[in-house]
Amino acid sequence: MSTERIVYLPLGGAGEIGMNAYVYGYGPADNERFILVDIGVTFPDMDSSPGVDLIFPDMSWLIERRDRLDAIFITHAHEDHVGAVGHFFGELNVPVYARAFTANIARRKMAEHGHSVDEVKTVSAYPERIEAGPFSVSFVPVSHSIPESSGLLIETAGGKIFHTGDFKIDHEPMVGEPFDEALWAEIGKAGIKAMICDSTNIFSKSAGRSESELGGNIEALVKSAEKMVVATTFASNVARVKTLAEAGERAGRSICLMGRAMRRMVEASIETGVLTSFPKVVSIEDARSIPRESLMLLVTGSQGERRAASAQLARGKFNGISLKEGDMFLFSSKTIPGNERGVISIINQLSEKGVDVVDDNDGLYHVSGHANGPDIAKAQDIIQPTMVIPMHGEHRHLREHAKLTESKGRQSIIAVNGMMIDLSGNAPKVAEYVETGRRYLDGSTQIGALDGIVRDRIRMALNGHVIVTIILDEDGEPLGDPWCELSGLPEVGRSKAPLVDVLEEDLSQFLGRADKKTLADDDKIETEMRKAVRRASLDEIGKKPEVSVIISRMA
Repeated sequence: MSTERIVYLPLGGAGEIGMNAYVYGYGPADNERFILVDIGVTFPDMDSSPGVDLIFPDMSWLIERRDRLDAIFITHAHEDHVGAVGHFFGELNVPVYARAFTANIARRKMAEHGHSVDEVKTVSAYPERIEAGPFSVSFVPVSHSIPESSGLLIETAGGKIFHTGDFKIDHEPMVGEPFDEALWAEIGKAGIKAMICDSTNIFSKSAGRSESELGGNIEALVKSAEKMVVATTFASNVARVKTLAEAGERAGRSICLMGRAMRRMVEASIETGVLTSFPKVVSIEDARSIPRESLMLLVTGSQGERRAASAQLARGKFNGISLKEGDMFLFSSKTIPGNERGVISIINQLSEKGVDVVDDNDGLYHVSGHANGPDIAKAQDIIQPTMVIPMHGEHRHLREHAKLTESKGRQSIIAVNGMMIDLSGNAPKVAEYVETGRRYLDGSTQIGALDGIVRDRIRMALNGHVIVTIILDEDGEPLGDPWCELSGLPEVGRSKAPLVDVLEEDLSQFLGRADKKTLADDDKIETEMRKAVRRASLDEIGKKPEVSVIISRMA
């Protein structure tokens, strides 16, 4: 009986959408060799992570075992799959493999963090194989909403795994490779033990639509506009950017790209040969002098990002261009769950300017980059795996996908982040549970989600903050009265007196009553002053603020 096993361990991306990081292992239990598939980020929001710049999966478990890690494979260039490669490369320090377009983006991220771009290796599509420890890995082209997306055929002595990556069934994706059913069937005939599969659109009950269906609808919309047209989509969706640009050009408009990410993605597509043609674009400077009825802007910020071009145009001006009454703004995108508030805010700001907003509620101007339920079922039937493990989805998506799999007579399991799954037999089983979670990029520093920093920031945002300062002489007697500095609190409370006066009076009374033993103990003073401030604040304004006490003793 073999003592070696195949394991699958999601560190991010399972039980959530975003922040993808999947570990595969093969070898003796607790001494496997590993590869990492994708290393992405997710984005913060002001409710749960105020002030945070990016959110990463907690890679501590893998970093502790990096001597057993052989390679990193990146399936495609979306931020939730490649965004953290530069942040963690120094701690993982193994070769990074990707196809040309993805490698171009990955190298830019490596350079931003001072790592050698030579650590990113460009590889070709299947049947080329990359040998990494006990693994042989091939990049299998799939259609998605970004060029050169790939699934991975992962071969070991213990069996073959097909990791779909993000995919859809699109025979005319406009940019990138079409879905190749014959290739998938060829891979399936070789015998696939486990298919680790995208679950994002499992609840969509109709077959997915093709990118090629959109051009005519968008062209008709642009032609109907009487003034300037602005359209936003994911900058990484190069096919959509090209569809929009070509539709605008056919409608007689000059095209201007606004937003660094959009220009960067188009440049990368041209550099790597993914885009062989793209409509002529005008500079932002030239766009300012073009008549509004002859101009179409393609801008970043489809998800309501505050710093992106869409939000800045909604608030006022961006690069000297402003929106006016009668202009049209098209969202050629789907709002990711959790981003609704930001998008709605932009729509309302645009409406206040008299701008006509067009979204995709009727399905005319956007198609998803992920396989719908019927397409996921079809993919299973083509590959014919022994078992299917759902990934890339919230828990409800994973559960629904597992139900679909079992209804087709195949083995499945709901595997969320931190759950190591043994794939060695004919049915998946839990091997162990690994501690995982999130890390935050806060400015230039990584912090743990449980470090308390963000929690304290949220508490200060919710409750306000009071700084209390007191000076004591060498005998412990107060030198003057304590004073308070308030942040995020009303100036006047229930008594109609200034809140700062009420707090300082209560603190002075405390010091007047305090005995020498208390005044000699900084911890005791701090505790009692904090209690006094919170008690008085609750009476005055109905809130208990965060309190910092500064005690200075004169020598």
